[in-house]
Amino acid sequence: MTTTTNRTFTVPTRDQVTENNQAIFDNLKKGLGFVPNLYAYFAKSETALGDYLALQNRKSSLKAKEREVINLVVSQINGCRYCQSAHTVLGKMNGFTDEQVIELRQGSASFDSKLDALAKFTASVTENRGHASIDAKEALFAAGYTEANLVDAVIIIGDKIISNYIHNLTGFEIDFPLAEDIA
Repeated sequence: MTTTTNRTFTVPTRDQVTENNQAIFDNLKKGLGFVPNLYAYFAKSETALGDYLALQNRKSSLKAKEREVINLVVSQINGCRYCQSAHTVLGKMNGFTDEQVIELRQGSASFDSKLDALAKFTASVTENRGHASIDAKEALFAAGYTEANLVDAVIIIGDKIISNYIHNLTGFEIDFPLAEDIA
């Protein structure tokens, strides 16, 4: 019989991370006004924070609003309260209403046919571990997306899976206004 303990995971402070990560903390604080707990947690690894930020900030054929569609859909499917909360804030900053954010988290966008195809494609990819339905793929292309957009969407899905899994495994404190629970 295996016994388990409920480990408490802590977010490191600036003085608990490497010099390189301290410099990244300083840049984040200057740009965002604070270091989000998710980013700080990545700094437990000497290289993960820089690597993750490079992935997250890479150029993309998808606009910021489209990236938020993907972030909201994936975070909901993966049950990550941290990312649901952070991307609810970011979704609103990118022009979505509260109602639209909830709908996006549920995997659709009745208010915009192109974003609806992207949301449904993202849900299909995430739920089926990369084996999106033929209908979801064809609807994505019919909505005007390209194969380059498909590649960028999958990279964003992968980025969000990484952060979702980190928080789901650790459960450190959410430092954004808590997103509505829509289960």
